Amino acid sequence: MNVQATLLEKMRDETLHMTLLDPNKQAPDMAAKITGEACELGTDAIMVGGSTGVTQENLDATIIAIKARVDVPVIYFPSGAHAISPHADAIYFMSMLNSRLVELTTRQQMMGAPIVRKLGIEPLSMGYVIVSPGMKVGEVGQADCVPRDRPDIAAAYALAAQFMGMKSVYLEAGSGAPQHVPEDMVREVRSTIDVPLLVGGGIRDAEAASRVRKAGANIVVTGTIVENGNYRERLASIIRAIKD
Repeated sequence: MNVQATLLEKMRDETLHMTLLDPNKQAPDMAAKITGEACELGTDAIMVGGSTGVTQENLDATIIAIKARVDVPVIYFPSGAHAISPHADAIYFMSMLNSRLVELTTRQQMMGAPIVRKLGIEPLSMGYVIVSPGMKVGEVGQADCVPRDRPDIAAAYALAAQFMGMKSVYLEAGSGAPQHVPEDMVREVRSTIDVPLLVGGGIRDAEAASRVRKAGANIVVTGTIVENGNYRERLASIIRAIKD
């Protein structure tokens, strides 16, 4: 499976939805159940990853269980080079552009690149930009979070990512954020770059998903909502809002 080509082909016709699962938040069989239901509702791909607690063991077990259940691409969303699964269809090979840590802008990438090549995993290059409040990922990544009232800064980071050859940009408000990335920020970034734009963090309902889609997101990512047992109806409404 060529994941990049598959996603680009689908993006020609519609906005995509991705379900993000943290392998440290549920058992592999539950992850498979959640992703199976998400695919029934229309999610286009599964992202697997988390800011903390990801191990080779829970990562591999989760991805294997998911792939036994679904046919959509399963993409690893890494927290570092310490755990990279050969079972993933692809990996978001990304740099946290507004981190103060060289470890997260280039060093983990240097350590992980030979592993990704050896395992034969498809790398999907990405510029990762943390937007205030940033939540746990902003804290762990020591990010200089983009202020919510500075879409120009987000656009500049995104354009820098494109100029450095990255094939996508992800604006992330942080898992469980009280608010999603502002629409005017999404709109300005979308009008600045030519590569696909992912938006995630704080998207809890259909109205928020619809606003982000209309502002210009090519891919809308949700994750925290599936950690609650009563997620099916809300996830269904979010995916409908993205696809309508």
